[in-house]
Amino acid sequence: MSAPARFDRGHTDDLMSFLAASPSPYHAVANTAERLEKAGFRQVAETDAWDGTHGGKYVLRGGAIVAWYVPEGAEAHTPFHIIGAHTDSPSLRVKPRPDSGAHGWRQIAVEIYGGPLLNSWLDRDLGLAGRLTLRDGSFVLVDVDRPLLRVPQLAIHLDRSVGSEGLKLDKQRHLQPVWGLGDQVRDGDLIAFLEQEAALDAGSVTGWDLMTYPVEPPAYLGRDRELVAGPRMDNLLSVHAGTAALTAVAASGAPLTRIPVLAAFDHEENGSQSDTGADGPLLGSVLERSVLARGGTFEDRARAFAASVCLSSDTGHAVHPNYAERHDPTHHPRVNGGPILKVNVNNRYATDGSGRAVFAAACEKAGVPFQSFVSNNSMPCGTTIGPITAARHGIRTVDIGVAILSMHSVRELCGADDPFLLANALTAFLEG
Repeated sequence: MSAPARFDRGHTDDLMSFLAASPSPYHAVANTAERLEKAGFRQVAETDAWDGTHGGKYVLRGGAIVAWYVPEGAEAHTPFHIIGAHTDSPSLRVKPRPDSGAHGWRQIAVEIYGGPLLNSWLDRDLGLAGRLTLRDGSFVLVDVDRPLLRVPQLAIHLDRSVGSEGLKLDKQRHLQPVWGLGDQVRDGDLIAFLEQEAALDAGSVTGWDLMTYPVEPPAYLGRDRELVAGPRMDNLLSVHAGTAALTAVAASGAPLTRIPVLAAFDHEENGSQSDTGADGPLLGSVLERSVLARGGTFEDRARAFAASVCLSSDTGHAVHPNYAERHDPTHHPRVNGGPILKVNVNNRYATDGSGRAVFAAACEKAGVPFQSFVSNNSMPCGTTIGPITAARHGIRTVDIGVAILSMHSVRELCGADDPFLLANALTAFLEG
């Protein structure tokens, strides 16, 4: 067993910068690609023929990215060690006809994406980010990183029952943000504004994928700054840790018997069924093409997949001090206690005993403690890309992650040491 990993707040500082710079899945993959490029990886186009040369490569599609490092001498049937994660988070996303308003207020029409804690979006200063599609089919990223929108909560004087009966929000009527004043709603105002923000010609934008986000930056919290509060930890925390692990392994020069892979998908929060989701063909296509580019056959592909392993890394639930009864009484993951191994015998998570052994070995090699998580039997269990990956590709998959509080809130909470511990465990796993 190697020496225990030393806590490094530099990693967490970098995570906070990554979170702040990644307000949408498109920004997250762009920032990931930039980090990969600096580590010597190069982008390959899906429409080009691929070669079997060694080194780091990546494919970028929409809000998803798959990166891999082929060591020198890798055979066609060399198996893969894969880190799986997702780039999307619950949010309020802009509708096709965004310009709305009433009673002298100018508003933006939004749709609920995923399963956000709706109350956490109230009375927040919100920015707007995403991608704009131009007439020629190209994309431009846009980020209005300042207070632009707000979903104002109804004053308690006008809803006296909220204290006793709780807040009740209608998703259609109560969550449309305001962004100014005006008696006349003019179609095209928002997009014209964004064209100016992105320094584009008027009328050049013909499509958009836009989402609101809180502009308050991530921050350390607590007496000893042992906690981190911030947005989109579910699941950019894992994307960041996976990127750090992949680039570290590629730069180490150590001999590898596996091909390390990072697969960060979009659309996990609404079922993963898209061309950029885990239930789509992207990962399988990339892995198979990598085998074939190295002169492999279907037999080599089958051998590689049969010996491959995926760690599906996503956030999980730390024990909540105010709601401990909602957790399994014998499984209380704590923040800063190391990554969690997620288990559900009904296959909401993909972990089995052999998968546990894989993760335990990686943590032991890295000198990282880990914890186990199972749901309370009386409560439904969430799920991840883990079971999807295992079923779709026939690859042994293990569900892991970092324990957090306030999952799906506009602002989540994790331990300041856990991101670094996760990255160390992932590095050891990719090393084989």
